[in-house]
Amino acid sequence: MRWLLTTALLGTLMQAPFEAGLHNATINVDGVGGMTYGIWVPRDYDPATPVPLVLALHPGGSPGAGYGTQFLRGVVGPALQDWGAIIVSPDAPGRRWANETSERAVMALLDDVKDRYSIDTDRILVTGFSMGGRGTWYFASRHPDLFNAAIPMAARSDESDAARVGDMPVYIIHARDDEVVPFGPAEALARTMDDRGQTVAFLPLEGVGHFQMGAAPLQQAGEWVLERWAER
Repeated sequence: MRWLLTTALLGTLMQAPFEAGLHNATINVDGVGGMTYGIWVPRDYDPATPVPLVLALHPGGSPGAGYGTQFLRGVVGPALQDWGAIIVSPDAPGRRWANETSERAVMALLDDVKDRYSIDTDRILVTGFSMGGRGTWYFASRHPDLFNAAIPMAARSDESDAARVGDMPVYIIHARDDEVVPFGPAEALARTMDDRGQTVAFLPLEGVGHFQMGAAPLQQAGEWVLERWAER
C-alpha cells in the first residue's frame, strides 16, 4: 500500500468526513488554538460498518506542522494498514503530550473524529514512540474508559500509570540497547503488571537502539491487540 498524502486541507473544524487516503487538517480548539494533524481513512471505509480508531503520538525531536503525518505515513500506517482503521496522528501542542493543553486538544480531535466517522468504540487504540510513548501512558491512564488498548514504544513510564489502566491490554516495546530511554524500568514495569494479573505483553528488541525500531514491532503488537479484542 502506498502512503501518499493525497489531499492537504488546513482550516477549521471539518463538517464532512474526508474521503479515503491520507490527509492533513487543522482543528481549532478553545483555549489551545489550531492543532494540525494527519488522518488516514481506509479505502474500503463504509459508514455502515464501524471501524477501529487509532491515536498515534509522534516522538520528540524537531516537531512542526505535519510531524504527526510523517509519523503516520512512515511507521503507524504501514504497521497497522490491515486493520481497516481510521488513524489520526496530531502535532503536539507545546511540543509535549503529557500535559493538559495537549490533552484538551487531543480529546477534542477524537470527539470530532467520532462524530464524523463510524467508529467502533470497543476498538480504540493509543500508541506512540519515545515522547509519544510517554504520551501513550498518559492518555491510557487518564482515559481508561475511552481507550481499549495501548502500545507504548520506547517510553518512560511509572507504576502509577500502569495501575490506572486496569485490565486494558498493553503491549510494551523497548530496545534492550536503547541509549535514550533506559530498558530496565520498562522490563520491570511489564513484570509488575503481569504479577498483578493485568493484560500485558513485553517485546524486548535485540540489536537495535532507540532510533532503529521501525514498523515491524508495532505490526506484531497490533496483531496481539486484535487477538485480545477477539477474546472478549
